[in-house]
Amino acid sequence: MDNPNCANCIHFYITLDENRPRACRVFNIKGRSLPSIDVKKFTGYHCPVFKEKERKDKPVYKSNKILDTFA
Repeated sequence: MDNPNCANCIHFYITLDENRPRACRVFNIKGRSLPSIDVKKFTGYHCPVFKEKERKDKPVYKSNKILDTFA
């Protein structure tokens, strides 16, 4: 099994720190690499708290009435 993709995890977030842009809320890890890579490096195990985000289907708008008035 590969490391889970943190971008698909509910605990992952992007910081405003340019030197440490990726972070995990559970492990309180901030760094340049994905937090799951750091967890694997320090513990030897894959991330035990990975939980995939629920994907919401975005609605498809057939027309935009505001923009249609300028056409």
